[in-house]
Amino acid sequence: MAGNQAVTSSSPAGLSYRSSRGRWVLAATVLGSAIASIDATVVGIALPAIGRDFHASMAALQWVVTGYTLTLAGLLLFTGALGDRYGRKKVFLTGVAWFAAASAICAAAPDAPVLILARAVQGIGAALLTPGSLAILEASFRKEDRSKAIGAWSGFAGVGTAIGPFLGGWLIAAVSWRLIFIINLPIAVTVLAVAWRHVPESRNEAETGRLDTGGGALVTVGLIGLTYGLIEGPSSGWGRSLTLAALIAGAALLAAFTVRERRASAPLLPLSMFASAQFTAANVVTFAVYAALGGVLFLLPIQLEQVSGYTAMEAGLSLLPVTLIMLVLSARSGALAARIGPRLQMTVGPLVIGAGLVLFTRIGPAGDYLTEVLPAVAVFGFGLAINVAPLTATVLAAAPAEQAGTASAVNNDVARAAGLIAVAILPAAAGLTGSAYLHPAQFSAGFRTASVISAGLCLFAGVLAAATIRNPRRAPQAAGAQPHALHCALDAPPQRPEAATGR
Repeated sequence: MAGNQAVTSSSPAGLSYRSSRGRWVLAATVLGSAIASIDATVVGIALPAIGRDFHASMAALQWVVTGYTLTLAGLLLFTGALGDRYGRKKVFLTGVAWFAAASAICAAAPDAPVLILARAVQGIGAALLTPGSLAILEASFRKEDRSKAIGAWSGFAGVGTAIGPFLGGWLIAAVSWRLIFIINLPIAVTVLAVAWRHVPESRNEAETGRLDTGGGALVTVGLIGLTYGLIEGPSSGWGRSLTLAALIAGAALLAAFTVRERRASAPLLPLSMFASAQFTAANVVTFAVYAALGGVLFLLPIQLEQVSGYTAMEAGLSLLPVTLIMLVLSARSGALAARIGPRLQMTVGPLVIGAGLVLFTRIGPAGDYLTEVLPAVAVFGFGLAINVAPLTATVLAAAPAEQAGTASAVNNDVARAAGLIAVAILPAAAGLTGSAYLHPAQFSAGFRTASVISAGLCLFAGVLAAATIRNPRRAPQAAGAQPHALHCALDAPPQRPEAATGR
């Protein structure tokens, strides 16, 4: 396929979704991204147990989550470019191995500071493997099967995210919260074996200049400073000199990153990508939706365990309907969006997610599953299934094919940064600081407020999608022409004829 020849090397012309190798590639990328997504949610169900073991404050629990998300969000742009340049398979395998090693350190952590540091190291591994998993699909599958592959990837990755609380609850009830990190090791070994044998290598042959390491440092340290100030401000005081310094320095470094990227000859984040209104709008929708998800999913396990009296196992099981809905519907949602265009699902999906979040406000001390929890998680799951696959495919389709890894990294980074900022801000905005999670009535009131705020974000995302997202035009096919002969690997303008090798 011309597009793939232009942007990749050592890669087949296009794998079929139904081929044996295609399924192995899908399995490797799904399992690789799953260990990162499962870990991101499984830790939430373990937070009360971790807090009790380490006598941790609410701020410390926030850092257990944000320590991981900080390095993940801060490095995704750099690692996406790294994969485009040096090989997506190579970077993906490195990330899986790194993630496994850091998971072992997390499992052995003797106190909260060591666990937070290990989680930050773990986030580096996640940053290496996350953008590569989706970029591998973009580079490996033929155009007509790419939406199916992305839909299946989104569905199974969503299942991984949803199954995390169930798995975590079972492991915590069986032995200890430490097992939630140990379980990553056999999965990582499986991914390494499958990917080494079946995943084709691919890279952007046009990328030959120096990597923008300075830009990577600016965005990472900037996010660290901003997040530190947002988490410590409510408990330590916004006027405290260290808090103010962190906020000002973080904002200044992020501004400096933007300036650098405008002037760099080989920027880490090509700002020209945002000249596409579709790309920009889809990423803003991503930010709003994932901020809502990140904030509420951080607080929900604590609400179920500390307020409703659920065990860790029961809290995990309560979210099982989300897993089932994502498993059944996400791939179909991706296929539907490929036929009718993404606008309808990107509009309706956030609104349905928001409705589920409103229903979360009904979860109280009684915690009745059939009347309070199940309706909320079912509506929430339907919203995710409607929205996730079309959102991912829209972002990638709006970017040039040679920037597949960067586009994937940008979208992942937007989602992670949204969750990072939400976890830092939402508890304080809802009045949940200090030891609030140990006081059921206070926490329950704050959780309801947080759910309403998050639902408002989803409403904004749905309205924005309706106003800005456009379905792609279907160009008429000339008689006898080869379909997509001169098109890039994504739904982008036709590439220049001279770029198509052998054409």
